[in-house]
Amino acid sequence: MVRRLFSFVAAALLAATAPASAEVKSAAPGGFEVGGAITIAAPPARVWATLTAPETWWSRDHRWFKASTLSLDLSPGGCWCEQAADGRVSRHLETVLVEPGSKLVLQGGLGPLQGQGAAGGLTFSLQPEGDGTTLTWTYVVGGYATGGLEAWAAPVDGVLSAQLANLKTRVEAGD
Repeated sequence: MVRRLFSFVAAALLAATAPASAEVKSAAPGGFEVGGAITIAAPPARVWATLTAPETWWSRDHRWFKASTLSLDLSPGGCWCEQAADGRVSRHLETVLVEPGSKLVLQGGLGPLQGQGAAGGLTFSLQPEGDGTTLTWTYVVGGYATGGLEAWAAPVDGVLSAQLANLKTRVEAGD
C-alpha cells in the first residue's frame, strides 16, 4: 500500500503540467476541494460519449490492476468499476446524477482514498462553447485520513488533471 501511495504521489507530481486549468480550491485536515476546466475542440455530445466510457481515457497507470477494464453504469447507483481478467473487482465511484450531455455526478473515493475514511463527490459539467465544449470538474472530499486529508489534495488534483488531459486528447483525435 505504501508503494502504491508513493507511485500515486510521484505520478501526480509529474502530471501537474497537464494542459488544463486546475487547482486545489481548498484543503484542510477534514477534506479538500479540487477542480478546474478544460476546453475541448469537439461538441458536447462527443465529449459526453467519451467521458462516460472511462476505459478509453483513464490511464492504465492509475488503476488497481495491471490488466483491467473500466466500465461506467449510468443508472442511479451504477458503478464506475474496474475488473481484472482474474475476476478481481474495484468499485471506484457510484453514479448519483446523470443529465445526458451536460452533467454527471459520481460519489466515492478514488484510488488510495478508498482505504481511508473519506468519500467525495466528483462532478463533471459540459457547456457548449462555439464549436467546442468546456468541461468543468470538481472533486470535493471529506472524512478522515491518518495525518489529514489536506496532503491528498495536490496529488489527487494532479491525477485528475492528467486523466482529463487524456480525455481531451482522445476526443480531439476523434477515436
